[in-house]
Amino acid sequence: MSYYFAIIGTQDNPLFEYEFGTSKQGGDGIARFPEQARHMNQFIVHSSLDIVEEVQWGGGQMYLKCIDRFYNNYVSCFITGGNVKFFLLHAPSQPAVANTTRASTSIAANPTSPQTEEAIKQFFAEVYENWVKTIMNPFYQVNMEVKSPVFRGRVAAAGKKYL
Repeated sequence: MSYYFAIIGTQDNPLFEYEFGTSKQGGDGIARFPEQARHMNQFIVHSSLDIVEEVQWGGGQMYLKCIDRFYNNYVSCFITGGNVKFFLLHAPSQPAVANTTRASTSIAANPTSPQTEEAIKQFFAEVYENWVKTIMNPFYQVNMEVKSPVFRGRVAAAGKKYL
């Protein structure tokens, strides 16, 4: 499965972007988005902002699960207390088949299964913890792009650990 992770600021500006692949079930950690569709990842994530803004005030949850679907791409969202949004665009390796007799428990095979949702929730929780540590830096200003290689490394480690 391929992943595109983006942090969107309070003014709908991108603060951080990272693309990676699955490391589970023998994956090599490299994103396998089709080259002709790779540039669409930002647009898909930003189009999901409208959905997030509609549902974010309805419940009191920070993790909104899978909020949008664009062809074979699924978008999950996590909202911080400061209204910064974490988006994870995930695309399964092969299209999901609806008429299977046995549901697969593999994270890569079923992007909407409870196991996948739990793995994404844990990924978001760990990234959120690192995000709080990053923005507590006295040199960080609100809605400033995060260019820290340490933060990028921690996001990559969380991706390897959970996804």
